[in-house]
Amino acid sequence: MADVVLYEVADGVATVTLNRPEARNALSRALLKAMGEALRQADADDAVSAIVLTGTDPAFSAGVDLKELGSSGGDAERTVAADTNRRGPFPELAKPVIGAINGFAITGGFEIALNCDFLVASEKAAFADTHARVGIMPGWGLTVLLAEAVGVRRAKELSATGNFLDARTALQWGLVNHVVAHDELLPTARKLATDVAGNDQDGVRRMLRTYDEQYLLDRDAAWDLEGEVSHAWLAGRADLAAQVEARRGAVMERGRGQSS
Repeated sequence: MADVVLYEVADGVATVTLNRPEARNALSRALLKAMGEALRQADADDAVSAIVLTGTDPAFSAGVDLKELGSSGGDAERTVAADTNRRGPFPELAKPVIGAINGFAITGGFEIALNCDFLVASEKAAFADTHARVGIMPGWGLTVLLAEAVGVRRAKELSATGNFLDARTALQWGLVNHVVAHDELLPTARKLATDVAGNDQDGVRRMLRTYDEQYLLDRDAAWDLEGEVSHAWLAGRADLAAQVEARRGAVMERGRGQSS
């Protein structure tokens, strides 16, 4: 079986690629574990100054593997909920992560994109938060990070409707930094990463940490609240797996209709 995450290093840049194209890079337990290991490896490698995170076409990530979730019974929450010992889907990292969004970034995949330091999008990229359509709660910071990126009212619209946001609108709303031709996505993201690599690395990491620290007083409570809501939601729904499986087909069909 092919590796579910690909890893390569060149010119001070590690490229981590989600690699389940047959499943639109859906976030299985195996993929999440491999992604975390690859990010840790890059962060620990003195030859790496910046990380580019992308997906194998045609998608960045269609989100949590609903097929796996729908058949996982009591283990479902370990796939969709934030680890209680850390925040978000990434391990603790000192180095910047540039998201190169090559296609759909949906729900959990959207959260992975939001946890990157900044984003470059292909013209084929699209974003959607379908948590409410599936009947689960975000646990990787979506209600904090999406509101920071696009404003609370736009974030509420995206989460309440589950509608797709195309790349150009994502640029206008401030969700992504750049939109480029599909073939230029990785070259552009890697060029930005090499720009990062050309700077004083202690300075880069301290600067990025300062940005995050400035949010802590207000942001901390917001992250904690989302975590509490997510865990309470999961704990109160013993039939979550069956509900997700019943809704999966409708969610996928709606996504195809909106993105065609």
